[in-house]
Amino acid sequence: MQVRVTLIATARSSSLLAERFDDDRPLDQAGWYEVQLAAQALVPLGVAELRYCSPTPRSRATGTALGFAPLVQPALSDCDMGRWRGCTLAEVTAHEPEAVDQWLGDPRAAPHGGESLLTFISRIGHWLDTRPAEDGVRIVAVAEPTVVRAALVYALKAAPPTYWSIDVLPLSTVTLTGSPGQWSLRLDGGPTM
Repeated sequence: MQVRVTLIATARSSSLLAERFDDDRPLDQAGWYEVQLAAQALVPLGVAELRYCSPTPRSRATGTALGFAPLVQPALSDCDMGRWRGCTLAEVTAHEPEAVDQWLGDPRAAPHGGESLLTFISRIGHWLDTRPAEDGVRIVAVAEPTVVRAALVYALKAAPPTYWSIDVLPLSTVTLTGSPGQWSLRLDGGPTM
């Protein structure tokens, strides 16, 4: 039995340098503009039998703007960053450089008091593995870029530090096909033969 899960990264709500941990700001003007530009390519994904989104305002707004009427999935929440919530990486590094090094270097570490990277990846993997297993079901989920990265690491059974090497751009898509514990990455858009 094969399920097809297409993940769409949210549109932006701030510049990359202004990104904050557990950022729950709504889409900004640039984000709305990005959604309008990408809509023609993304709206067809709304034919999926199941449509979900992360609980953040920008995930919900992106899914709604694309006409998906997505169901909010708390399991697709961003990584719980504990006391670092609302701070930028630069701010945390200025005050807790050793803690940041520990967090970046050890996937089991949670010096901020929230989730470790390993726990976060496992939570996203559990969500992926518990999707309906009816053969041929198509699922679309609008999620934070961090969630998309965690899903890729889990699906590919990559080492957790691989997470830091994946760049997920706003409104980019990735499709995973498979069943619990057996996922494959599907790249679309190439020429047909």
